[in-house]
Amino acid sequence: MGIGCTNNSKLTLTTRFCTTGLPSDVTVEVGDMSFHLHKFPLLSKSAFLERSIEENSDQEECIIKLNDIPGGAKSFELVARFCYGVKIELSPANVVYLRCASEHLEMTEEVAEENLIAQSEMFLNQVVLRNWKDSLAALETCDDLLPHAEDLQIVNRCIESLASKATSNPNLFGWPIREHGMMQSPGGSVLWNGISTGARPRNFNSDWWYGDASSLSFPMYKRLISTMESRGIRPEIIAGSLTYYAKKYLPGLRRHSHSMGTMPLTATLSEVEQKKLLEEIDRLLPLHRGIASTKVLLGLLRTAMILKASPTCISNLEKRIGMQLDQATLEDLLLPNFSYTMETLYNVECVHRILDHFLAMDQANGGESPCLDDVMASPSLTPITSVAKLIDGYLAEIAPDINLKPPKFQALASAIPEYARPLDDGLYRAIDIYLKAHSWLSEAEREQFCRLLDCQKLSLEACTHAAQNERLPLRVVVQVLFFEQLQLRTSIAGCLLVSDNLEGSRPLRSGIATSGEAGGWATAVRENQVLKVGMDNMRTRLAELEKECSSMRQEIEKLGGRAGKGGGGGWASRVVPRRLGLKVRSQMCSAQEGSVSEQHRSMSAKLDKLQAKVSKQKKQLAADA
Repeated sequence: MGIGCTNNSKLTLTTRFCTTGLPSDVTVEVGDMSFHLHKFPLLSKSAFLERSIEENSDQEECIIKLNDIPGGAKSFELVARFCYGVKIELSPANVVYLRCASEHLEMTEEVAEENLIAQSEMFLNQVVLRNWKDSLAALETCDDLLPHAEDLQIVNRCIESLASKATSNPNLFGWPIREHGMMQSPGGSVLWNGISTGARPRNFNSDWWYGDASSLSFPMYKRLISTMESRGIRPEIIAGSLTYYAKKYLPGLRRHSHSMGTMPLTATLSEVEQKKLLEEIDRLLPLHRGIASTKVLLGLLRTAMILKASPTCISNLEKRIGMQLDQATLEDLLLPNFSYTMETLYNVECVHRILDHFLAMDQANGGESPCLDDVMASPSLTPITSVAKLIDGYLAEIAPDINLKPPKFQALASAIPEYARPLDDGLYRAIDIYLKAHSWLSEAEREQFCRLLDCQKLSLEACTHAAQNERLPLRVVVQVLFFEQLQLRTSIAGCLLVSDNLEGSRPLRSGIATSGEAGGWATAVRENQVLKVGMDNMRTRLAELEKECSSMRQEIEKLGGRAGKGGGGGWASRVVPRRLGLKVRSQMCSAQEGSVSEQHRSMSAKLDKLQAKVSKQKKQLAADA
């Protein structure tokens, strides 16, 4: 016996006939499908069909319409086969259809023993819900059977099954099936019915279920994630699954990810659907620092801007990024400006808001203003120092944008606390790039920019560059030269102090020196040689500065004399800086030339004394040998 199918073009219905050889006496219409069947097999299994047949018994032709049966014609065809005694192979793909359809048709045990409700329920509980893959497949079919699957608690049971298994070893949910653990032999192999299978248990990561769960529709996936959270699954695991789901269905996020090569392609969602999905993922993400990578969060923010997500969604993502801004990279922080006005190339306002969130969190967590020595001692260990370096790099990247207004640049640069920058070299580089790209700025505007700098926090290399930088105002160049000389003096004083300490800490020796003592003397000689090289370099630098100051003063005096003859003293003060090309460093040369010469002579005397000490040590070592 079978149910055949023919197509009736006049009625535009697909017609199915039971091939028992007996003429049909009832027609069941399900949507566009018409089934020509027999009354007795149907009413012997279904109380609903029995009542329907009785209600239509007085009609010349018995026609029953089942337009609201769960699963439509697909489900009813399986039910009809069951009513005729055809063996149905239950599977995770059809059990939910049969369970919902049998409930609708009232195929209970009161009507017939081992009826379809009991058989489908038994298969669901004893087979499907004990296996991860089967539970997942059954849950996927529930989308077509709502609200019937919901009313029968099938959705909840599948989700509870998946949630419980997601936190356990996936070895438990394949072959052989065990709910409470897997027995192992003393040698470590898997046991099944007491027999060693020879297989070794595999170690699985906590993200083994991400790919399977991403196949669910988002409403089902969302319920699964909520159930997992209620079971106490760690937030970072939840965030990892949400990230995987977002990368799979948001093309904008996929394009900015380098780890999506093995992920299968999916049907592209519309922009409206993508926007809704992103906003839902933002709501589901746990609000904890570090549970999602900053790269992923910035990718979500970039996608949210493209899709024009709600202001609440964008604000939440900015706060999440701000909580862990110290983990961001410069490449990811360069968020394009998607505004129609295109005022600037990059979205500077967004980065400023992210920085404000980070600074607010730092203060809320008890952040204090450490002394400069503490920051210099361990700059890489200070999150705010990392952020300061990141922002300085960001400023250097956006500085060439001719549409970037000075107030925006200055506001972002000044937002970093003073103590967060051990050195101002990065900020100096950004300012120099900005001044070069915006050459039309007035002298007053340049000075306003340079007020962001602390010349005392420039390295010796940065000072050397700044002293010759024609883009800097005169006042800044003078300050740089002054602090550069202070750094040289401090370095020389430190070297001489080391030399005096080496001499003072050396004990008197008599007799024959041991091999260990001789090695100590040799080390001291090498240290003195290194010190000598450093002193020679500093002496050369001081001589160059002294010579430069002298020549500058002579040139200024000559030019001043010429100007005096012409009655143009004011002209000389205005023209000289530009002719020299060095922004007039003479303001400090006269005052400091004497001190430089005196320091030079003092340093030379100490250097000669140091050389004599080294020679004396060499002679003593030779005598001891």
